[in-house]
Amino acid sequence: MTVSSQTSSRLGRMGRPEFIALIAMLMALNALAIDIMLPGLQQIGATLGVENENHRQYIVSSYLIGFGIAQLVYGPLADRFGRRIPLLTGLGIYIVAAIFSAFIPSFTGLLVLRFVQGLGAASMRVVTVSIVRDVYGGRQMAEAMSMIMMVFMIIPVIAPGIGQSILFVADWHMIFVFMAVAGLIVGGWTFTRLPETLAPTDMRPFTASSIASAFKIVLTDRVALNYTLASTFIFGALFGFINSAQQIYMGVYDLGAWFPVAFAAVALFMSLSSFINARLVGRIGMRRLSHGALLGFLGINLVWLVIQILGPQPMPFALFLCLFAASMFMFGWIGANFNSLAMEPLGHVAGTASSVLGFLSTVGGALIGAAIGQAFDGTALPLVAGFFAVSLVGSVFVLIAEKGKLFQPHNQRH
Repeated sequence: MTVSSQTSSRLGRMGRPEFIALIAMLMALNALAIDIMLPGLQQIGATLGVENENHRQYIVSSYLIGFGIAQLVYGPLADRFGRRIPLLTGLGIYIVAAIFSAFIPSFTGLLVLRFVQGLGAASMRVVTVSIVRDVYGGRQMAEAMSMIMMVFMIIPVIAPGIGQSILFVADWHMIFVFMAVAGLIVGGWTFTRLPETLAPTDMRPFTASSIASAFKIVLTDRVALNYTLASTFIFGALFGFINSAQQIYMGVYDLGAWFPVAFAAVALFMSLSSFINARLVGRIGMRRLSHGALLGFLGINLVWLVIQILGPQPMPFALFLCLFAASMFMFGWIGANFNSLAMEPLGHVAGTASSVLGFLSTVGGALIGAAIGQAFDGTALPLVAGFFAVSLVGSVFVLIAEKGKLFQPHNQRH
């Protein structure tokens, strides 16, 4: 069976464009649950009596930690019971938690519900990546993931604007209602159109020994583990920005209602980066593109840090935005390719592999991002220093994965 015919049989009635769009929307529900909240953090804190402004960031962090932890469960479940049941179950948890969050009267209760919502959303990270790995491999997977990321990036562009628009006509509770409705729409689309993509011969028994052996396979693969650790630190930079974005844009630079516009501008650069990556990765290869982007990410962050320390305080906003956008453009070439490079050796345990890698990168990234966010001191210095630090550590892990040799394709597909 050829690759194209195998793909067609796995997707059933779905064509490639619909498949890309649906997977992107499933993944985008995660971004929606984070980014739509950002304009409302101040109002939520005021309503629920949160005095320390840095503590508002826990609304993001609690979701991310739940999201990361639950990935350890969904992978083995997806390898045993197929992709559809765990995915639809997680969607249901996500929707119910969003509905209850609209009515919760305490900050502690909201954090618990956000954690639960993250537990449900984890299915949309683990199972979707497993589905893409079921259908595609090698550069085809990288191309598909880049296209998915390009569509996915529409949500970070528009989500803060949606949140801000809701706040113009209602209070923060309606943000959660909107989230629940979006989940219901995507859930209905998934239920009616997405077929089961796991081949019966690839199903693994759901036993402790089976799961332990799969975890061992993942954690002892040098390439998979070190690319995952690199992704963990680099995603920590993104989570650090998300945690402190509202404070930097509205506190340091006093953007007010223009905050969603500035957020969208950077997200557009990341979307453009993913689009270019999808066009180039098939010809150039994942390693050459991502290694070049990693060095660019490191260099830009170094320049950004020097200017932040030695330049005027605060840094002129136009310069801050340009350096940040350039850094995140490089990030767009790193994310999808590092994930594909980590997953590529692990196709025979794709579900568990996706869960272990997702757990490490999300929980680790969330903790790193929380540390960067909690260091906010009224300036952008903790964020910029955090970006440089994680890019430096990420580079070390990539060098370990590649035995010190960058830009070397391992075979025709990479």
